[in-house]
Amino acid sequence: MKLKEDLNVMLLLLFHLMVWIYTFITFLPSYIVCWVSPPYGVHYGSEEERAKRAKARSLHGCPEGPYRAVSATKKLVTSLHPGVDTLDKMFEYAAKRFPHRDCLGTREVISEEDEQQSNGKVFKKVVLGEYQWLAYEETLSAASQLGSGLASLGQRPKNNIAIFCETRAEWIIAAQACFMYNFPLVTLYSTLGGPAIVHGLNEAQVTHIITSRELLETKLKPILIEVPRLQHIIVVDSTPTSWPGYPRGISVHNMAAVQKLGVKPENAARERKQPLPSDIAVIMYTSGSTGVPKGVMISHSNIIAGITGMAERIPNLCEEDTYIGYLPLAHVLELSAELVCVAHGCRIGYSSPQTLSDQSTKIKKGSKGDTSLLQPTLMAAVPEIMDRIYKNVMTKVEDMNCVQRTLFILAYNYKLDQLAKGYSTPLCDKFVFRKVRSLLGGQMRVLLSGGAPLSAATQRFMNVCFCCPVGQGYGLTETCGAGTISELWDYSTGRVGGPLVCCEIKLKDWVEGGYRSTDKPHPRGEILIGGPNITMGYYKNEAKNQEDFFVDENRQRWFCTGDIGVFHEDGCLKIIDRKKDLVKLQAGEYVSLGKVESMLKNCPLIDNICAYANSDETYVIGFVVPNQKHFLALANQYGVRGVFEELCNSKAMEELALKVITEAALAAQLERFEIPRKISLSPDPWTPETGLVTDAFKLKRIELKTHYQSDIERMYGGK
Repeated sequence: MKLKEDLNVMLLLLFHLMVWIYTFITFLPSYIVCWVSPPYGVHYGSEEERAKRAKARSLHGCPEGPYRAVSATKKLVTSLHPGVDTLDKMFEYAAKRFPHRDCLGTREVISEEDEQQSNGKVFKKVVLGEYQWLAYEETLSAASQLGSGLASLGQRPKNNIAIFCETRAEWIIAAQACFMYNFPLVTLYSTLGGPAIVHGLNEAQVTHIITSRELLETKLKPILIEVPRLQHIIVVDSTPTSWPGYPRGISVHNMAAVQKLGVKPENAARERKQPLPSDIAVIMYTSGSTGVPKGVMISHSNIIAGITGMAERIPNLCEEDTYIGYLPLAHVLELSAELVCVAHGCRIGYSSPQTLSDQSTKIKKGSKGDTSLLQPTLMAAVPEIMDRIYKNVMTKVEDMNCVQRTLFILAYNYKLDQLAKGYSTPLCDKFVFRKVRSLLGGQMRVLLSGGAPLSAATQRFMNVCFCCPVGQGYGLTETCGAGTISELWDYSTGRVGGPLVCCEIKLKDWVEGGYRSTDKPHPRGEILIGGPNITMGYYKNEAKNQEDFFVDENRQRWFCTGDIGVFHEDGCLKIIDRKKDLVKLQAGEYVSLGKVESMLKNCPLIDNICAYANSDETYVIGFVVPNQKHFLALANQYGVRGVFEELCNSKAMEELALKVITEAALAAQLERFEIPRKISLSPDPWTPETGLVTDAFKLKRIELKTHYQSDIERMYGGK
């Protein structure tokens, strides 16, 4: 999608003249250089030609597959290094290779203060200092001491231990301690509600938990009485050092104190029981987009295979790279990404969505956000965060003066054309997109997107404005986050790439939805992923295991994803539907709610949307979080007065917004029966804290339905 060219003719001519002169001057030197030694990742020829190059092949030539990466057709890859088959060995290998290189970095908090906004709300702002780093050798020592200390507190090999903590350096240290001592690590999202936390801790029979001071006081303390087996709480923060007021039988320790226990000669001398590749490394409780969260059992060999497949798709990954960690480590995408980095000696600097950039909500005006200081080269992001960046920048483009806006649009569209031909645009990158690129530190070379489909508009924007490729991936907790990642030179949109070298993918007919491997022009069906990265199943849930996992005649383990995909001629996968998102309307039409939402998210008026349909009704409805700036501009255009919250409850604004959304839906070529006929506007954003979306910002449909039940009755009742 190109930005609209409603431009000054003279500026247009001047721009094209400059481009022609630059191309003429640089053509011969660049041609000679590329002919002698083409740079890695640069592929000449059109996007269409590049797309035809095979990324994966069907092993037996059948349209349903299984498909494997062209480099792994004979054998799937299971490990990065021979003999490094467990996570403790992997970290020890990295510490031996990169002992003095920076490993984990945390920014010093200099001060915190409350800042009152114009609307009367008070936000907590922070002033942060420099990053303080632990070297690989120091990190390994800290993990070893903690593991020994936990053992001295009664934690035993193959007995579950929980971590309930925000993304920070101590999370990885604690995880490595558990991997070293063969304590299966139960991970829980820090945004989970009380009942979900109680369910996870009791189901896993946890006696020891690692947490933060804030989560202990706000979430754990009120529910301790409901977790009778819990005996020891280890707090990663250094203060306070004494913890009065906890139920009898529960001891609270600081992490540093447990590490000191681990150093004592009688504890340090205790023999360590190392894990086997088949032992459970993590029981990862999903964020629960539907119902009670399920625990996914992940072995050491599962994770090793998964990160091996991911690493193969990131070119030139090495100890010179810097990764910024801010997504929940309890999510498989973030944990896998950080373990990939650790395996290659990269440094990981920690952040949070509230301190990521200079404009982030907790950063005091005039202070630097984490990306500005860290200048990362690698970053993982969920589409929701990328969509926000895209909309914020596009809003600023609209506010530019005529000359600035014209130059930006010209440069944007020119670069789109050059990328499609396989060429770079150094002048545009330096003079036009440098400021946008600086939002993420200015040194980003690879962005990895996962968790949900990334819209074509957002992907193009990230490719162009951040001057780096976006590797769009597809994977699930049940596959260790591994499935597919698009090759970084492939600028086609809407696809998630070919299978990773650690797994294979096949399609299963879903007759009810009308998807078959015999479909033309491309085979379609439910996506099944098989390989050494397929996890051991759900913890204490045999019925669900029988439903979602199976082993074939070749002893290959498979997971049935519930997602619907299509394979293109080059072996790339595209996600087109989801079985659980499909609703049959009263008149017999099938509506894919996920498809409706992804199409409408590109509408500038929409910050977030949840489509909803009742099978007893004839039309779709929607819950919408409007973009405040565009929504207020729409109100002003039609002379509707009021503050944002009031306008969201206005019947007149509901109708105006619906008109805009309907136009966007028609432009996106949605069918008439797919377009929401009524909407409800919400002034409050959906965040993991509200319980309406997961930590990966996926919609929790059951919770959203409950939250908007009265609106559903109104929209379907005609009130």
